[in-house]
Amino acid sequence: MASAWWPCLILALLSGLAASGFPRSPSRPLGKRSLPEGVVNGIEVYSTKISCKVTSRFAHNVVTTRAVNRADTAKEVSFDVELPKTAFITNFTLTIDGVTYPGNVKEKEVAKKQYEKAVSQGKTAGLVKASGRKLEKFTVSVNVAAGSKVTFELTYEELLKRHKGKYEMYLKVQPKQLVKHFEIEADIFEPQGISTLDAEASFITNDLLGSALTKSFSGRKGRVSFKPSMDQQRSCPTCTDSLLNGDFIITYDVNRESPANVQIVNGYFVHFFAPQGLPVVPKNVVFVIDVSGSMHGRKMEQVRFSLRLGLIFPVKEEDYLNFILFSGDVTTWKDTLVQATPENIEEARTFVKNIDDQGMTNINDGLLRGISMLNKAREEHSVSERSTSIVIMLTDGDPNVGESRPEKIQENVRNAIGGKFPLYNLGFGNNLNYNFLESMALENHGLARRIYEDSDANLQLQGFYEEVANPLLTGVKVEYPENAIQDLTQSAYQHFYDGSEIVVAGRLLDEDMNNFKADVKGHGAINDLTFTEEVDMKEMEKALKEQDYIFGNYIERLWAYLTIEQLLEKRKNAHGEEKENLTAQALDLSLKYHFVTPLTSMVVTKPEDNEDQTAIADKPGEDTEASYQPPQTPYYYVDGDPHFIIQVPQRDDAICFNVDEDPGTVLRLIQDPITGLTVNGQIIGEKGGNSDSKTRKTYFGKLGIASAHMDFRMEVTPEKIILWSGAAQSTFSWLDTVTVTQDGLSVTINRKKNMVVSFGDGVTFVVVLHQVWKKHPVHQDFLGFYVVDSHRMSAQTHGLLGQFFHPFDFKVSDIHPGSDPTKPDATMVVKNHRLTVTRGSQKDYRKDASVGTKVACWFVHNNGQGLIDGVHSDYIVPNLF
Repeated sequence: MASAWWPCLILALLSGLAASGFPRSPSRPLGKRSLPEGVVNGIEVYSTKISCKVTSRFAHNVVTTRAVNRADTAKEVSFDVELPKTAFITNFTLTIDGVTYPGNVKEKEVAKKQYEKAVSQGKTAGLVKASGRKLEKFTVSVNVAAGSKVTFELTYEELLKRHKGKYEMYLKVQPKQLVKHFEIEADIFEPQGISTLDAEASFITNDLLGSALTKSFSGRKGRVSFKPSMDQQRSCPTCTDSLLNGDFIITYDVNRESPANVQIVNGYFVHFFAPQGLPVVPKNVVFVIDVSGSMHGRKMEQVRFSLRLGLIFPVKEEDYLNFILFSGDVTTWKDTLVQATPENIEEARTFVKNIDDQGMTNINDGLLRGISMLNKAREEHSVSERSTSIVIMLTDGDPNVGESRPEKIQENVRNAIGGKFPLYNLGFGNNLNYNFLESMALENHGLARRIYEDSDANLQLQGFYEEVANPLLTGVKVEYPENAIQDLTQSAYQHFYDGSEIVVAGRLLDEDMNNFKADVKGHGAINDLTFTEEVDMKEMEKALKEQDYIFGNYIERLWAYLTIEQLLEKRKNAHGEEKENLTAQALDLSLKYHFVTPLTSMVVTKPEDNEDQTAIADKPGEDTEASYQPPQTPYYYVDGDPHFIIQVPQRDDAICFNVDEDPGTVLRLIQDPITGLTVNGQIIGEKGGNSDSKTRKTYFGKLGIASAHMDFRMEVTPEKIILWSGAAQSTFSWLDTVTVTQDGLSVTINRKKNMVVSFGDGVTFVVVLHQVWKKHPVHQDFLGFYVVDSHRMSAQTHGLLGQFFHPFDFKVSDIHPGSDPTKPDATMVVKNHRLTVTRGSQKDYRKDASVGTKVACWFVHNNGQGLIDGVHSDYIVPNLF
């Protein structure tokens, strides 16, 4: 793969997507010698077991995979696990030929320093993070000698939440090859008794599932076992590939003779509360709907569908509702809330059907109008005193007109609601400011949901509405005897919805007390209610002795899990000393209980060619999705069709322009005679047929990076990366995850994502791989090119990108509506030229090549003429080097 001067292999840990652990083997073919069935490229995965132990909703999962290298040479084995985003990794061990290498949880900064120290000593490592919709992905790779065995074991824990009347355990199954001993085993113990238990798999027929799956429950215990034979794993009777590829879901619920249940073990308690059979509290629902131009197309279709669902699931005749539409202005369906009579619902359906998109995004005024309407209805007694109010906002983006500062909008909304009712934010698409939507919802006792533009978006919306359709209690407070408890988790809730569950945990001050009492108070549809649960400690101790499936001090760990989760949630809206205190508390608990959280990392050290190598497993957040984290410095890049984006730091703004050249043209992007660095790019795109420059799509399909001082060249295409050091050549593919180093140079390829090229203390380039779909205009993959630390280039740098590394400024005036109402035009003075520009946005794909982050910029027309020095033809060169 690489010649001797590229000595570095890496250990990559991906903390990011469900629950299964399966090696993937290298793609090189083996020799002709016969190997046992189930061996792929020399690696036999002879055992994979997922062991789940659930006690009182708290799940402890262990994923173990064992493999042996049956090839004649060393092979790389990678262990992939997808686990729920709500789970915390608690342990990972790697065992090679009987020697175990454990993972240790450390503070994130400490782990990062250990990682960087290993890298600086030439003990190379990889740090990769990935995040999906429901799942996070953990991956570790290791070289295994010929004939050697390796065992991977990952442990994670989570509190199973109750949704729509059931607890769900979600396991991702994807072994990628036949496994001799494959098993999923789940043991469940619930002191309240199990009422229902089921399991299903998305990847196998019911007939086949029936013979491989067993499930049973009786009293407090339940068990699920899935053990497909190798024949049952085959995708067809004569195939050698596995059909096990999809979701394995276990669902169950418990008996509810009493609405509440309290359990106590070793001085820690947990209190579950889920009443049934109560009348539904009437609702006053205001839908605040983004109808700006960016909602055009698929997102607006989803919004219309969402509102039609909203008129079906959560709305009953005793409810009241209204629609607030916002773009640049705010309009309403009705002046006040109207009752959800059949006639009004039919009129609302017609209104929803005709909603159209146009204009800018005034989130602030839209929300304040809706909140004001709810407050006024309450003040004027036009709605039931026992009803509850809800605001549901549907949007896809950032505010860009009126009050557009997120922190000020949050303040305005918080003051207007005053803690009286919740705000739910539904965010559509991938390029929205989700942190803003989530933060605003959380501080107003609601939640945010990202609605992905996938085929199941309608199911996502349906799931949300079903959750909030039926509030049974409002103003719920859980109370305990004074001076009897400490370290209590959240005990007050705005709503209790049918099918959900409130969970409170804490510590007892007196572990020797004989009785324990808990009260839950709330406002119902008809009257105020108090539910009292009294616990006899001796009876509790007797019942808990029957727990065959108990693991450690499960209630203490459940308390720690819930406390950390809630501290991290509060931290999102905290500032200054409050945020520091919340961070310190969450960090202390994460370290004490060995949880990988956003504040900690798991450090794994393993042997590699007689040297230790270190890597880090991180838990990503909602918007953390890639291996390369862009620094907060000026950015200059070219990506897409091809869009050049130039940041002007002193303006906190950016300028963008396109180029239009024929496919095959090579353009000089950067040339620095002092550092000796040159970067050229070759255009690909539609050939023949379409010569209209306004519609023709072109991209960069090949990049050449060269250093004259180091006698180094690199050719990058969407298929491969070729490196030359003098006459020595090395070739890599985008399927590799590898770091290569030599004096003053580091090249890191992140599999199928991006490549980072760093020239010692000098500049860093990032090349992003775009893998496109069949209907894409160019029908082929292409590249994006980004420059980091451009200030390390000399003042003599030039080229289509390089010329902008020198300080320059611009001034914008006369902003006025353009031909597109969502994109205003303006006059820009730059480089002594007066240009007409249009406000728009481009994408920064450093974080995620498939989605990208929106970057606002002023678009310069006519291929950047007046902005760039000279004309485009001045930058055309004969070849890459």
